[in-house]
Amino acid sequence: MKIITSKNAAQTLELGEAIGKSLSQGISISLKGELGAGKTTFVQGLAKGLGVSEKYYITSPTFNIINEYPAGLFTLCHLDLYRLTSEDELEGIGFDDLMDDTHIMVVEWPELLERISFKFDIKINFEFDEHYNRILSIFASGQSGSNLLGKLVL
Repeated sequence: MKIITSKNAAQTLELGEAIGKSLSQGISISLKGELGAGKTTFVQGLAKGLGVSEKYYITSPTFNIINEYPAGLFTLCHLDLYRLTSEDELEGIGFDDLMDDTHIMVVEWPELLERISFKFDIKINFEFDEHYNRILSIFASGQSGSNLLGKLVL
């Protein structure tokens, strides 16, 4: 586990960018935290690190459920599962098609997937401290997640 303090949006963006630059295969990342904690800002940095064109404006897919962005050899898939309530709905959005080495999957509100024991490679929890800094706790699972966390230099 790594704990990182982000004092502003620029630092959260930099963390996402560093992770994006470190990726060499498909991976799944869960993001947890209250509204305004920096989850979408992190994804904007991740997109930059992956080389997603600046012509794409990275927003939270609250109503679309999935936003996809071409990123070189990868596709960045940004999911917001807040409005889904059952495993059957995952099939309806084509979730199974996102799980391969060509997709970087980032999931906000991942509780539905956790209920069905989906294993994320990286989990990031966003919290505020008493000074409104963002405290990001990063957990790795499996070899891909452990490798990424081990080579992440911040």
